[in-house]
Amino acid sequence: MKNTRLLVLFDLDGTLVDPEGAITGGIAGALSTLGLPVPGPVDMRRMVGPALVRSLVDIAKVPEDRVAEVISLYRAGYRAHGMAESKPYPGIAEAVQALTERGHLIAVATQKPGRLARELLDVQGMTSLFASIHGSPDDEQAAALLDGKRTIIAQALARHQGSFDRALMVGDRVHDIEGAAANGLDCIAVAWGFGSEREFESGGPAGVVSTAESLLEHILAYAEPSRAVTRGRL
Repeated sequence: MKNTRLLVLFDLDGTLVDPEGAITGGIAGALSTLGLPVPGPVDMRRMVGPALVRSLVDIAKVPEDRVAEVISLYRAGYRAHGMAESKPYPGIAEAVQALTERGHLIAVATQKPGRLARELLDVQGMTSLFASIHGSPDDEQAAALLDGKRTIIAQALARHQGSFDRALMVGDRVHDIEGAAANGLDCIAVAWGFGSEREFESGGPAGVVSTAESLLEHILAYAEPSRAVTRGRL
């Protein structure tokens, strides 16, 4: 029996790339500059993952009529230095390359605006690793209206329809797990990102991995029909 060709969808921030405070620090700086309250460290971490408009309103309690100026100031700083300060997590680029060399399709599915996601991957020299990049609309208000990660994952599946046998998601937040489940996919959670143990317990990922090497092994198990997929923490 031949191996299964996979479509593996990767989240971006917290899964492929470590923002190194570029996101949380950048948002905090924009809020402070504009005289708005800055959430504490725990809430700042919660803001990484969902659409930025929703995080600013729901978590940072930014008045809706001031959201646009916060985003504009934050994005300017992020493009100027935040993207360059971000770094791929150890071994993750090599894991993606190994999957590609084995004939699997690898794509990005992120709630970061699509154009910004591509810019970040360009800066990191990673764009060529992926068959496609799927993000939120570049219009931040339109992005906030999306049904979470569900729509973005669905777009990636439609883009590669007929080119894979099985698909799965890799992410660091409950939004990735829920979006995958809504599309009938398993999600492998990575422990090095912004997700918490509580999120993973409530979301029920197919597994939780702590290194890029264990992630690669867990993904490859999905491509071997005779090999059982281990669930739980690896």
